Amino acid sequence: MAQARSMRADARRNRELLLEAAVEAFAAHGEGASLDDIAKRAGVGSGTLYRHFPTRQALLEAAYVDRIESIAERAGELAERLPPGEALVEWLNELGAGMLRIRGLRALLGAAVGDGGTECCDPLKSAVSRLVGAAREAGVLRRDVEPVDVLRLAHGVATASELAGGEGTQIRRYLELLMTGLRARGAP
Repeated sequence: MAQARSMRADARRNRELLLEAAVEAFAAHGEGASLDDIAKRAGVGSGTLYRHFPTRQALLEAAYVDRIESIAERAGELAERLPPGEALVEWLNELGAGMLRIRGLRALLGAAVGDGGTECCDPLKSAVSRLVGAAREAGVLRRDVEPVDVLRLAHGVATASELAGGEGTQIRRYLELLMTGLRARGAP
């Protein structure tokens, strides 16, 4: 954010307009929204867009950083009031719903847990690490379950839920099926 403060006022305004237009376009058309249309919505040229965001990935990351941090913060809130296994399941449900509601978030998470990796989802990685660690420690999860496994599987659950239609109504069911496979033997 220090970069945004050091910009000239007009450049900062253009960046904010681009981010607002990007959020709207990604919500309407997903992560494949036309970058030229985003620039037009913002009232700037495509050169201005590329000066601020040289890649689609950079624009997606900037557009969703606040939402990613908000979802990550929910992990701590849930961990404070629920037992470890329940906190993990509830957070995964919220993450899955977020991936369907916030078009583009699933693409970011997919890139973050793939081979290329990206730093934008580090707050999510930290959150799931805490939840998985607590659930393993409580004996709820198998010892071989890794946080990145859970994020990759959550990505798959969101994809499966979207394919099933119903605007994410299948997420809880799919998560329960998933958690059955991840639970430690004898865990409730």
